[in-house]
Amino acid sequence: MKCLVVGHLVKDVIVKGSGIEYRIGGGAYYSALALSRFCDVEVLTSVGEDFPGKWLEELEASGIRLHVIPSRNSTSYRLRYLDRDNRELTLLSVAERITDFPKKGYDMILLNPVAGEVPPESIELARERSSFVGADVQGFIRPPEPGRVKLKDIDGSVFRGVKVLHGEASEMTLVKGIEPGDVEVLLVSQGGDEGTAYLRGRKHVYRPVKVAVDESTGAGDVFLASFSYFYRECPFVQALKRAAAFTALFLKHRHFSFPLEEVNELAREVDVKPARQASGI
Repeated sequence: MKCLVVGHLVKDVIVKGSGIEYRIGGGAYYSALALSRFCDVEVLTSVGEDFPGKWLEELEASGIRLHVIPSRNSTSYRLRYLDRDNRELTLLSVAERITDFPKKGYDMILLNPVAGEVPPESIELARERSSFVGADVQGFIRPPEPGRVKLKDIDGSVFRGVKVLHGEASEMTLVKGIEPGDVEVLLVSQGGDEGTAYLRGRKHVYRPVKVAVDESTGAGDVFLASFSYFYRECPFVQALKRAAAFTALFLKHRHFSFPLEEVNELAREVDVKPARQASGI
């Protein structure tokens, strides 16, 4: 299976208490690593000369092919953690926008921007390139303006027809003009709390596995990517259970080398139930 992940690789500045750590990040990074367990993965991104070459080399060494749009600057965020699930985001710089995709066929395209680098009209272009398009709303509601991140409302009609759409519950309140039935699968997560998932407009509730972790960075990106893969391979409820388990194990270990047998075992603990339908998301 050939997969293309679209979005900026990011220079993250992680602040926890008095400690500071510099590392690679971005939704495309975490989604690509998750998919690399199962697929041939390519990443379409933009970085500047200030982006550490060793980070790109490590991705390529893991088997991920990179399509890099040259840029004067790289996208960089400062993430100040207030606690495990809450962080303060500041956009420091932004790389070039991504307005075109490779023309070869892909079995799956995931759009996972972080700072408005994928324009909404590119969603339709992605659908022309692949019959399976997944997207995360976070990068579409973040303006590419340096400073403390302030989210904006967007017209959700641009997502109509995508296969899988993911967003945090708080983020989805900013996506206007879209109903659950407008996409095949809508995933609305709430960190470690109960989330909702819609299959062709039919609502389900799921309860993630509780794991003790120091941080939740990348959780939504891994959840979107792993669900998208599993959904191609098995029924909706089973895919949801496996994706929740896969994400929990990533949060526990902060790597992806755990056995898939462990994913299947933990998936049995994920509760998924149909819910009484209500209007809206």
